[in-house]
Amino acid sequence: MPEDWSPTALIADIGATNARFALVGPNGAARIERLVCADHPSLASAIGAYLDQVNPRRPPRQAAIAWAGPVSSEEVRLTNHPWSFSKTELRSQLALDHLHVVNDFEAVALALPHLTEADRIQVGPGTPKPGDPVAVLGPGTGLGVSTLVYHDGGWKPLRSEGGHVTMPATNDEEAAVLSHLRQHFGHVSAERVLCGTGLVNLYEALSAVSGEEPSLGTDPAAITTAALEGQDAIAGRTLEMFCAMLGTVAGNLGLTVGSHGGVFVAGGIVPRFAEFFAASAFRRRFEDKGRLSSFVRSMPTYLITHPIPAFVGLMAMITDSNARSAA
Repeated sequence: MPEDWSPTALIADIGATNARFALVGPNGAARIERLVCADHPSLASAIGAYLDQVNPRRPPRQAAIAWAGPVSSEEVRLTNHPWSFSKTELRSQLALDHLHVVNDFEAVALALPHLTEADRIQVGPGTPKPGDPVAVLGPGTGLGVSTLVYHDGGWKPLRSEGGHVTMPATNDEEAAVLSHLRQHFGHVSAERVLCGTGLVNLYEALSAVSGEEPSLGTDPAAITTAALEGQDAIAGRTLEMFCAMLGTVAGNLGLTVGSHGGVFVAGGIVPRFAEFFAASAFRRRFEDKGRLSSFVRSMPTYLITHPIPAFVGLMAMITDSNARSAA
């Protein structure tokens, strides 16, 4: 890339663990870098470190940020990390003409119409109906949820904190696990079991209700590895329950919004065990809706394999915003 290359925008996907940045130019996103949130005191500090690292000839005058938390107020905070910022102050600090801040899963939702067959794996049957709502949820550090609806000639994302809905039990084992977790958390949301720490919560709760001592510690990756390699029976049951519960929540989402355009699973966790996931109880649980099972059975479900779908959505949002400004 030429040294005098000048970007048109900065894009950022900010989670509770990692902050990913890129500069947007004529050919799309470039100079993608990942910074660890804990290494920087604030978002502004992380952006400064990133720009110092890539050193563009001219700083971008536009930015779009996907943020893992509610974004409707002037002051926004990450749900699972201490970072917060004022939109007005950040725009001033970065000397931006335009600053767009959206929930991280709004950005993922905006990416869905632009994903190719190579960016996703279909799990189970179903054919998408053009123009029907599309839903996405994704376990990562937390559980993100969003919906995309077609309105007035374009796709519109719906802002959501659906990861915090109450997690239901569909059998006695899940009821025992959730009862155990309620003793610790009170309200047990879907996010309490369907994210990285959620996998640990499930493992510890399953161990407790089975009368066994958890031996794998609190590293989700260790639990996943033990499950996939058949090293620990409780870990195997944990990963199966994780996939099944994700199917229940995904089916609830599809049923709620009528997402015959498809239900997508995103996030950094599930792609690590895509083959296990495809063979799990996910799809059976997705369809298990009693009298309305036939309603959801025709909905296709997909696992997103694109490494940073939020960037695809942010670039689409910038392109659309610029087109509307020029009109």
